[in-house]
Amino acid sequence: MTSTEPISRVSAAFTGQPRMARFGWLFGGIWLFYLIDPAQVAWEQDNVALRVLGIGALSAFALWYLAIFTFVRSTRFGLWEDEVRRSWIAVGGLVALAASTVPACGAHALSTLVYIGAAAMMVLPLRYGIAVAVGLLVLTLALDAFVPGYSTGAGLIFGIVVSALAIWGVRQMIARNVELMKAQETVAQLAVAEERARTARDLHDILGHSLTVITVKAELAGRLIRADPDQAEREVADLERLSREALADIRRTVSGFRAVTLAGEVVSARAALDAAGIDAQLPIALDEVPGERRELFGWVVREGVTNVIRHAAARRCVVTVTRERVEIADDGRGAAAAATVSAAGSAASGGSAASGSSAAVGAPAAGPPAAVGGNGLVGLRERVEAVGGTLTVGRSSLGGFLLRVTWNGVK
Repeated sequence: MTSTEPISRVSAAFTGQPRMARFGWLFGGIWLFYLIDPAQVAWEQDNVALRVLGIGALSAFALWYLAIFTFVRSTRFGLWEDEVRRSWIAVGGLVALAASTVPACGAHALSTLVYIGAAAMMVLPLRYGIAVAVGLLVLTLALDAFVPGYSTGAGLIFGIVVSALAIWGVRQMIARNVELMKAQETVAQLAVAEERARTARDLHDILGHSLTVITVKAELAGRLIRADPDQAEREVADLERLSREALADIRRTVSGFRAVTLAGEVVSARAALDAAGIDAQLPIALDEVPGERRELFGWVVREGVTNVIRHAAARRCVVTVTRERVEIADDGRGAAAAATVSAAGSAASGGSAASGSSAAVGAPAAGPPAAVGGNGLVGLRERVEAVGGTLTVGRSSLGGFLLRVTWNGVK
């Protein structure tokens, strides 16, 4: 379904498009009963010429009014506010046809004022439409007051007022619904953009981790081909398994069914660190971590361990998980980039205080640019801030890089 389909369906509900478009004139035609009296008077004229003139003028008036109504309705009540000249011509045509009915219909021709007021409210800018409706009311009251023997029926005044108010109400309803449709379209576009960002972030995290492990194992297999062919063969088998798992992860992510678990990421981290020759100290029991925090903590472990393998050149990695936080620390060369990573992340998140800084955990030192401002940390920061958490980077107690995420509760 395209983003414009919901709006098209809502528009069809108001305009009758496409099913009711050919019968749209009926909604305006049912109000032509006000022309019954002048039509009867014209039909009873003894003068054939006046009879033909009256019936012809009333028929042309009714058709012109229906044409205006049908046009306005077929364009979703897209009024001619930007084409005021055409609007005045449309209303002026009605006035001219109404005037041509006077010789045959006499005072009964004033019934046409109801339709003139309604048409003015439909096609003219609102201030002009109201002015025309008020002017028609003044005209009818003036005729009643200053023309001897003439009495304006209450039904005519009622018809002018009700028709003007009805069209005004329709205009307001259409305006509100147009605003609502625009808002819904904006929400739909934002939802699409958010989903694309989520998918891109997930794919980056999944591929970054999987390809890092595959690269490490491929290097290990290359070194073992001559020294230990049997072990090299097992490593190649692992490569095949890992590539298949990465492909399956991508498919699940694209389908929206990717579920990251803390326990699974800890197991994967152990295998990846062992393959990279890094001494791993990982938690054994994870039962104390509440269920709603495990997926986020799993993403943190995945991203942190991937960065250790790719950038740190570390010999040791320690992953600490508690109820409230998760930390990944190493003794490699990445300690330095903490300040720059923190600054880059803070800029990306608008300088939020929740982003943390290296000063919170230690002084920065020099490090490789590879660890600076990566998409992985940016994506992880977005995940953390989405649940009201705090991401902090800096120098670890081991002398290397520290990545810490603290759970502060869902926003």
